[in-house]
Amino acid sequence: MLITFAFSIGTMYKLIDYMAKGLPLGVIGQFAVYTLPYSLSFTIPISALFSTLLLFGRLSSDSELAAMRGGGLSLWQISSPIILFSIFLSAICFYNSFTIYPQTTMAAEHLKKNALSMGVEDPIKLLEEGRFIREFPGYMIYVGKKNKNKVKDLVVYRVDKETDEITDTVRAESGILSLDRENMLLNIDLFNVRIELADAENPGKSHYINARKHPIQVDLNDLTKPSSIRKKRKYLSFKELIYVIRNPEADIGWMRKYDMKIEHGRDLIEFHQRICLAIAPLMFVLVAIPLGITSHRKESSIGMLMSLAIMFVYYIFIILSDTFDKSPQFYPWLLPWVPIVLGQIYGLVMIRRAN
Repeated sequence: MLITFAFSIGTMYKLIDYMAKGLPLGVIGQFAVYTLPYSLSFTIPISALFSTLLLFGRLSSDSELAAMRGGGLSLWQISSPIILFSIFLSAICFYNSFTIYPQTTMAAEHLKKNALSMGVEDPIKLLEEGRFIREFPGYMIYVGKKNKNKVKDLVVYRVDKETDEITDTVRAESGILSLDRENMLLNIDLFNVRIELADAENPGKSHYINARKHPIQVDLNDLTKPSSIRKKRKYLSFKELIYVIRNPEADIGWMRKYDMKIEHGRDLIEFHQRICLAIAPLMFVLVAIPLGITSHRKESSIGMLMSLAIMFVYYIFIILSDTFDKSPQFYPWLLPWVPIVLGQIYGLVMIRRAN
């Protein structure tokens, strides 16, 4: 619970941001639940590592291990319940990584995309001070200061919906916002305006127009309609990932930006990373048992320090596999297996030696 809470701090900031935009509490609660399986795919292995280190460190420092071994139990017998439970945790992580996590992540994306159609009553709340707002179709808006429906230091970029390129820029000292609910239009009356228009005949050049007042209407009808979401790689289940790996040219709903070899390599990276995250509890427990015994400390500080070191070594290989995702000739999908295999070998050898 502690580690999951720490992992969810970033999500809490998002939830507070959504509350400020006027989303109902029911939708915010749904979003919080949908993001939980993603955190659990990381926090379950870390928790298994940390708790095993603390457990065997405490048993060792209190001479409980010596007492059990003096009673005729081997280290394998003492460790077997923990190892069996780590296998059970790995099974849970496998199901979460390939079934629950893809579904809830896609559901969270649906919630985020369709937030306005699910209860945002005042789109003006979407405009926040000091950041670019991209939610409005065809526009990118920056607000320097905002007081209810009055704004200052406003910058409005008109964006081509097809090419996603900026066509012209409007800067204003101040503005007044009003909402036409009947026609779903956001009216922005700008004052002391400077407009920069791109020259179609001479690319790279612009025309400038100054005006005391300039009105802008933003159509919100497209914004409030539920939008469809393309199925990305991270939304795929176990069977779907197997299918796209076996059929690299299959159309599964996302745009392939690179050639088939790179995309096929990325499919393999996603598949192997999820399997390695699922096996991680077993590997972490095997490593933590001998480390906990040799630490001879009952304080949690040494256990936390060792946990962080092991986690860093493990997750650096996950990051490396993503770094080399455009270089399939290096087999980056095999990198996540390096700490898994070495960790299990190390754990088994050290347990045998300690026994």
